[in-house]
Amino acid sequence: MTGRVMVVDAAGLWFRSYYALPESLTAADGTPVNAVRGFCDMLARLITDRRPTRLVVCLDDDWRPRFRVAALPSYKAHRVAEAGDGAAEEVPDALGPQIPIVLELLRALGLTTAEAEGLEADDVLGTLVEREHHDDVEVITGDRDLFQLVRDEPTRTRVVYVGAGLSKVQDYGPAELAERYDLPVERAGAAYAEMAVLRGDPSDGLPGVAGIGEKTAAKLITQFGSLEAVLAAEAGDRRLTARQRTKLAEADDYLTAATEVVRVVRDANVVRDHSDDHLPDSPAAPDRVAALREHWNLGRSVDRLVTALRTAADVPSRE
Repeated sequence: MTGRVMVVDAAGLWFRSYYALPESLTAADGTPVNAVRGFCDMLARLITDRRPTRLVVCLDDDWRPRFRVAALPSYKAHRVAEAGDGAAEEVPDALGPQIPIVLELLRALGLTTAEAEGLEADDVLGTLVEREHHDDVEVITGDRDLFQLVRDEPTRTRVVYVGAGLSKVQDYGPAELAERYDLPVERAGAAYAEMAVLRGDPSDGLPGVAGIGEKTAAKLITQFGSLEAVLAAEAGDRRLTARQRTKLAEADDYLTAATEVVRVVRDANVVRDHSDDHLPDSPAAPDRVAALREHWNLGRSVDRLVTALRTAADVPSRE
């Protein structure tokens, strides 16, 4: 008998919640709580709809890790906000104070959080997937980079993409990812990461290879079998045009750096705040949950999340 572990990209949920709901949702002291409410509502619906037996909420310790910036200085550079003598992620003023509330509520509920020093939540997610040899995994994210984690063995891992909201969830395993992007199904996750390197991603500061868009990138990866094989193609290989060969050669330094940047870490030193990540059937600290609900005017959003935990606990383990 196996279950299902849901691993959640926390920032993806609270950023999307913040932009989806109005700042007019406030506590008694005027503090906006739209992101907190939205986060609770999204997590409640995900638990209700997908019925995991285990759950880990993954956090960024460093949203712009040094090794990625060293490899590619443009990595997320456009998102940087100066903060004293350093730099921090540019977070809306009304969202920043809400993040500690979310984290305190997760602790009171008894839901497990995890992070890794100096790394992004992506790397925590990648490591948890790599280490899972018992239960199926669902990765909840609004970041397409994590499509690279899909697999069928040793346990099934699917990426549940929530970038367009829960009403338009996209659920990808290797077969669905291969079909969507015309990639080889036997290595769909790795092929997606390689396609992303070639194509680039302006949202992460990856310029890509000039003249090679998504369709061409996917075609090349599929034709040659891997990015390594594309770059190793001999001059006489007609699957590469002369222009493509020139552009790839010109982008050699970028391709080396971007491959390291795009690939998630799978052996991070992940630290959890709870050793047991099984979904609780009731809050660990119900009085604290009630106090947070009242103080921050979280109302039915917290109620729905508590109900979702109770309901999911009634579902038997899966084959």
